[in-house]
Amino acid sequence: MKRRNTPSKEVIFNLLANTGKAMSRDAIEQKIDVEIDRATIYRILNRFCEDGLVHKIVAEDGKQYFAICIKCDEKSFADNHFHFRCVKCQTIECLPEAVNFSVPNGYNVESVNCVLTGICKDCSIL
Repeated sequence: MKRRNTPSKEVIFNLLANTGKAMSRDAIEQKIDVEIDRATIYRILNRFCEDGLVHKIVAEDGKQYFAICIKCDEKSFADNHFHFRCVKCQTIECLPEAVNFSVPNGYNVESVNCVLTGICKDCSIL
């Protein structure tokens, strides 16, 4: 089903696309220059997820972040990759390369929801 494009959707999508990093609902609310209530922002973000435009990342503190992943392989699930949260600059980003991991014999991984935490490459240089 084709969804109607609204100015609110356009503002939020453009912000995510131009930022290049995952953003929480409150960070989105702070960055946009139009008044959009909290429930509408969540509704728009969840529709973007349903439509495959954005994926949701749940960090270890339970907070939800949303990102457009340019490097996601269209043949796999958009959420099926690792993310990195920097404790210094508080950003979350999709890792640009695959992270190899293994599980014990007898386990079959169907999806991955993983956030690695540490210091990002930009903060490591500073």
